[in-house]
Amino acid sequence: MAVKAKDYYDVLGVSRSASENDIKTAYRKLARKFHPDLNPSDKAAEERFKELQEAYDVLADAENRKIYDQYGENWRVVKQGGGVPPPGWGGRQSTEGPQAGGVNFSDFDFGSFGGEGGFDIFEEMLGRAGRGRTRRSNRGQDVEAELELSLEEANQGARRTLQMQVAETCPTCNGTGVLDGNKTCQTCGGSGRILKPKTIEVNIPAGVRDGSTVRLAGQGGAGMNGAQPGDLYLRIRLRPHPLFTVQSDDVEIERPIAPWEAALGARIDVPTIDGKVEVIVPPGAQSGQRLRLRGQGLNKRKGGRGDEYIRLKIVVPKEISAEERRLFEELRDVSRFDPRKAKG
Repeated sequence: MAVKAKDYYDVLGVSRSASENDIKTAYRKLARKFHPDLNPSDKAAEERFKELQEAYDVLADAENRKIYDQYGENWRVVKQGGGVPPPGWGGRQSTEGPQAGGVNFSDFDFGSFGGEGGFDIFEEMLGRAGRGRTRRSNRGQDVEAELELSLEEANQGARRTLQMQVAETCPTCNGTGVLDGNKTCQTCGGSGRILKPKTIEVNIPAGVRDGSTVRLAGQGGAGMNGAQPGDLYLRIRLRPHPLFTVQSDDVEIERPIAPWEAALGARIDVPTIDGKVEVIVPPGAQSGQRLRLRGQGLNKRKGGRGDEYIRLKIVVPKEISAEERRLFEELRDVSRFDPRKAKG
């Protein structure tokens, strides 16, 4: 029995003409609803959350979306084989998320700093990272790609295996492209290089940020005639989180409170990157007021952590019982508080 392909627009509940902001808003709303932290032990919600992530990964990327709109469920095959990746760069077909530069980045796991190839972290975009590097005609080509991470992955770091195809020096002609002086090498077709599968253990350090660039030295295209290989540059992009917004090293979350909790004070549970904590809401709290949790923000690369801010939102019940109405009316009659005359 054939399985009907998913329509990513239907998954997010948006039209095909939806703007980038519409897609982001729809994802955040639904991801918040089905987030595993808010639906423990609910396998259906977990699968729905994965579907939302997959759909967002495709539609939030302008290039991926353009190909998907034209080719539908075959967009990955078209992207991989249609010349989209840089020369000498390829990847294997995947059904688990977007490809960047032909690489199946759904295979990534992220870990502590270090690992094969060694890499440097730059707080600059790829365009800036590329300037100033001396290009030599026989040096291997540098490869650039974008890697999308969840906030938890960027914060904690982890380790994964990257499987890709890279251009390497042709073993038959040793990169010259010819044999016996003037015969074109049949192995590489005269290019001097061939595509071979390659596996790299990649470690992304804790504390990377949106726009950070990770350099994997010597993991790009092969050099000609034994010259040094190029480098692989991964630009980090953070996926919007269903609960938190990010501001540098800090995170912010909105938490609803009842009117009586705002007036009398309360203890409420608040999610953090590391799990839930109990927070005291002071009496007289105002809607929009921010509470600060020191050291509960994102890990910093050089040590320490940012803060978490809780933005309070007073929520009034839409439906109330007869007894609740009586109590509210009694409060109205005895209270001298006038919010239109109260000082800020």
